[in-house]
This record gives sequence, structure tokens and C-alpha cells, in this order.
Amino acid sequence: MRNLIFAIFWLLLIQSVVPAWASDRLIRVGGDHNYPPYEFLDENGHAAGFNVELTRAIAEIMGMEIEIRLGNWADMRQMLAHGEIDILQGMVTTQERLSEVDFSIPHAKVYQSIWVRDGSHIAELQDLAGKHVIVMRNAVMHDFMLQRPELNARITPVDTLEDALRALSAGVADAALVAKLPGEYLLPKIDLRNIQPIAKPLLAQDYGYAVKKGNRELLARFNEALALLKKSGRYQQLYEKWLGVLPAPGMSTEKILRLGALVLLPLLLVLIVAAFWTRTLSRQVALRTEALQQEVAEKERAMRELEIRQQQLIQADKLTSLGTLTSGVAHEINNPNGLILLNLPILKKAWQDAQPIFQEHYQKHGDFKLGWLNFSRMRTEIPQMFEDMQQGSARIKRIVEDLKDFARLDSSKLDESVDLNLVVQAALRLVNNRLRKSTDNFDQQLAENLPRFRGSAQRIEQVVVNLLLNACEALESKEQGISLITRICPDGDCLQLEICDQGRGIAEENLSKLTDPFFTTRRETGGTGLGLSISSGIVHDHDGRLEFTSTPGEGTCVSMILPLEKEQADGE
Repeated sequence: MRNLIFAIFWLLLIQSVVPAWASDRLIRVGGDHNYPPYEFLDENGHAAGFNVELTRAIAEIMGMEIEIRLGNWADMRQMLAHGEIDILQGMVTTQERLSEVDFSIPHAKVYQSIWVRDGSHIAELQDLAGKHVIVMRNAVMHDFMLQRPELNARITPVDTLEDALRALSAGVADAALVAKLPGEYLLPKIDLRNIQPIAKPLLAQDYGYAVKKGNRELLARFNEALALLKKSGRYQQLYEKWLGVLPAPGMSTEKILRLGALVLLPLLLVLIVAAFWTRTLSRQVALRTEALQQEVAEKERAMRELEIRQQQLIQADKLTSLGTLTSGVAHEINNPNGLILLNLPILKKAWQDAQPIFQEHYQKHGDFKLGWLNFSRMRTEIPQMFEDMQQGSARIKRIVEDLKDFARLDSSKLDESVDLNLVVQAALRLVNNRLRKSTDNFDQQLAENLPRFRGSAQRIEQVVVNLLLNACEALESKEQGISLITRICPDGDCLQLEICDQGRGIAEENLSKLTDPFFTTRRETGGTGLGLSISSGIVHDHDGRLEFTSTPGEGTCVSMILPLEKEQADGE
């Protein structure tokens, strides 16, 4: 769980500091169209496989727009070299290839094998001396054989691994060098039964992303995303789905009949004994069934209660871990940011002192280059650059402080005097990036001279953040809007925060269940059903309440009602 929190935190941090152009630029990803289970075109002509799903997961967490192109492997390598694609999503790492590409950290291992026909005496690499060998054109095993002239083997390159296996089965050559896992996946598809890999793999090679030599920035983004996926457990899910097990090989009718003949009689005997034994046990099972059902019901109730308590403990542990991480990261960010804030005024003063000298030179000799632009332009733009940098650095400092405040372990006794507008403004700074991505129509109206309430600013901020994120999740397009209003209740004895969205809305029968633990209308998209439950508990601890109104297809409004400080309420 701590690894998942770490990954989510770094993702939020990355999204807040990566330049806008880095996430908006289309990344063109290339791959082999017939290299299952890593990458291939399925029966509908769509890209599929481990590499494809891994690339899409990387694009999702890094906020990248990608285009996946699968084709002939030799063509893909040429497209990378000519800049027609930005990255190959699967390439074996070799020392020779380092002169033309840079590799990511490996995301898999590829085991290369020697494939032969049934009855062949080839058992190791040396047995290929003087033999006819098939390889895939411009693939790693093609390079491997070209570097071994001492074998004196006749090499025939083909376009795909499937072509290599078919040619071997047809007797065109003595052996084929094909990766073991793709070969095992292809055999049932092309129904070849007279070929097989030798028992011992020829090579075990690292397999990962590859970019054109020098494209370190794109490679760093993919490496970082791979690390996040591994920490979150999603990488392991994809690995087990595609590379964990081989598909079951086909079985011939003859083998089925032979197997049936071997097991039929023993199976019949086992069935007879099992039927007799089942009759004997059924009476005992019937006697205990009622007692067991009652016991199971009691355990289920206890498990539900335990699960609720466990989730509460997990939430507390998450906040503690996030606070520790934030403190360390804030220190690392604030140090260099402090140098920027300290040095910018000095640089600004240096420019002011130097500008008359530049101006005098300009008047005597005409315009000249300063940096990459003319002085006539730079003299007006440099002051604005200093101002923009100073504002940006100050914004970094403010965001870091907000993160520290949000993640800090709250040990207060709900006795602070809190300004609701300040809490809302802090929450908006935390979710500003998500709001901008979700809607082009966000409106806020914060009442002036709003009375205070008594409680915990940090815990109410957590509620506001959760309500804003829920509103973002409810939207189906950026044209739909979100509004936020703070005001005094009409009767004058409480404060009200209202957040409304124009999203999909909630069915009437579900409104009363929204704050129940583990109830969620977004289970398929990762909802846990704990956010509103925890938020409702926090508001209830402040003697307040959450109220929901919704119309399906039109949107939802959530109102948080909090009592005024007793002194203010009495004074009114």
C-alpha cells in the first residue's frame, strides 16, 4: 500500500512540474505486427499484447498522447532511424545496437531458442556449423548469426517469426532461431506439429523500449513510468496476464482417444467409489449445514465490521506516510527553489545596470543579437521574463506548502477557529490541475466577511478536496461546468459550502446510500466507496452534515453544512 501511495504522489508531482508541451505532444510508438505475446495484430487488426498494454498504461499515468503503429520489424527499425516514429516498445538490448539506439530499463526477458524438426540431431549452437538456418530479417538473431562466421552456416532471413516456423516445418532449412515464448504462442495458431525448440535456451536477453540515440528526455519519461507501474503493482498484473503462462497447446484426436483409453476404467472405478462415499457423507453434511450457515452469517457480519475498521486504519496510515514523504520532498524542492528566489533579484538588478550600456551600443551601432534574439526585442522581454520566473518560483513554493499542510498528520481536537474561505482556497490550489483538465467552466463565489467555524482546517480541507474530485469524475466533457459557493445559511446559524456539477447525475434510489461504507457508482473505474463515507464522518465530527441533490443526466449538488462558532452564533 505504501508503494502505491508513493507512486500516486510522484505522479501528482510530475504532472505539476512537467511542461505543457511534454504531455500534449503526440508520441509515435512502433512495434512488430507479429511477435506474440509481446506485440501483434489480433483477428480484428487491432494492436494487442504485453508491450501494447504496457505502453498504454505508461501513457495514462504520464498524461501522454500516443499513437501505436505495428508493422514489419525491419521497416520499424528504419522508421525509428529516420525519425518517423519516436520509440520502439520492444527491442532486445545488445552491445552492438548501442551505437544507434538508447535502451530503457528492461521490462521483460526474451529467451532465444534453436527450433528444429522432429528427429533432428541438433542440440546446441555448435551443431549449426555448416547447416541451413532461418532467422527474422534485421532481428537480434540475424545479427547474432552474422557475428559468427566460424559456424559457416547458410543464413536465410524472412520477414516474420511465423514465416520462419512455417519454412522450418516445410523442410526449407535445418533449424530456425526463434524466441521461445513467441514461437510457443504461434504454434497452435498455424497448426505446426513437427517442430519444437531444443530444451536449453540459446540466450536470455534484456528486452525493453528503444529510442534513437540521444533522445534521453523521452527515455527518462518511459523509465520513470515503468518504475511507477512496478511500484503500484499494475506492471505485475500485465506481466502475469501476457507472459505468466503459455496458452494450452492443441491436442490431436488420436492423443485424446489414447488418453481416454488409459484413464476411462480407473475413472469409472473412482466415480463408483465417490458416489458411495458421497452417500455416506451426505447425512453428516445435512446435519451440519444449518449450523454452518449460521456460523458463516455471523462471520460475514464480523468481516464487514473488520473491513470498515481496516480501511479506516489504512486511511490513517496513508496520511502518515504521505506526510513523511511530503516533508522530505518539500525540503528537496524548497532548497533549489530558494536559490532561484534569492538569485532572481540579483540578476534583475544586474540587467538594470547593464541595460544603459546595451542601449548606448544600440544607438551607436544599431541592433545586435542578445541571446538568440535582437536587443530591440530583448530589452522589453527580459524584464517580463524575470517577473514570470519570480512568479513561477513563488507558485512552486506555495504548492509545496499546501501539499505539506494537506498531508500533515492532524492531531488537533477540533478546537481551531477556522475561516472556510481559506480552507476552500487551499483545496482549490491542490486540485487546480485536475479542475483544468476536467472542465473549461469552473466558477467560484466566496462570500465576503464569512463567519468562522470551530474545528480542524486540515480535515475539512480533506473533505473539500474529495468533493471537488468527485465533481470532476462526474463530468463527461470539458464543456460541462462545476460551481463552488460559500455563504451563510438562510437562517443565519450555520455556514454552507455548495459544490455543483453538470455531470451524469445520480439515480434517486442511490442518493441515500452515498455515505455508506464501500458504496460507489464508479466501481468499474476504480472507486472504493470510502471517500464520501470518510468525508461524512469528518463533517459529522464537526456537528455538521452533508446533503445531496441530483437529477440523472443533469448533475449533482453537494452541500456541506457547518455550525458557526458559538460566540458568533450567540452574538447574532
